[in-house]
Amino acid sequence: MRSVRPRSGPVEGVWGNREVPPASGLSVIYDSAAVDEVLLVLKIAFLVLLYLFIWRIVRTASRDLRLPQESFILAPSGGGQARVQPARRGPHTGRLVVVKSPDLDEGQDFELDSAQLTIGRGRQNDIAITSDEYASARHARFEPRQDGVWVQDLGSTNGTYLNGTRLEHPRRLTRGDIVRIGETDLRYEA
Repeated sequence: MRSVRPRSGPVEGVWGNREVPPASGLSVIYDSAAVDEVLLVLKIAFLVLLYLFIWRIVRTASRDLRLPQESFILAPSGGGQARVQPARRGPHTGRLVVVKSPDLDEGQDFELDSAQLTIGRGRQNDIAITSDEYASARHARFEPRQDGVWVQDLGSTNGTYLNGTRLEHPRRLTRGDIVRIGETDLRYEA
């Protein structure tokens, strides 16, 4: 004989020969509470990350403000007005002479002093070779230093050649060196 239990509310499991579905209303309440707790934790985590991000921005900006800024060198003047002191030019360290070029005149020379000199197809260069299709926009740089003039390739596509050898690292120039940039050949004269 089967025992019969009195029914006093929703009961899960078997009731008689029928299966009784779980109390769906009660599980929805538990699921809803769990979702609310997870969302609260996510909101708090998001706010913590947001405040950390803002703190990093403020910290970086304050460090940048504390760095010394470049300034002009002002010469004293008798009239009480400040004037910018003219830049001093370094000693003459050599020159570049055009041997051949599709854009520059043969024999044209470029003085090398204490300032670096860039060459390339772009008009922002000191020596612009705009019609040389094998030159990059910023191709090479000539840099006078204490120990002589150095040439450096600036990541050009076709490379910079010194006496027929492709430059991998900056090299110091000696008298008579031929630097090839695209289809332009320049000779260094000290």
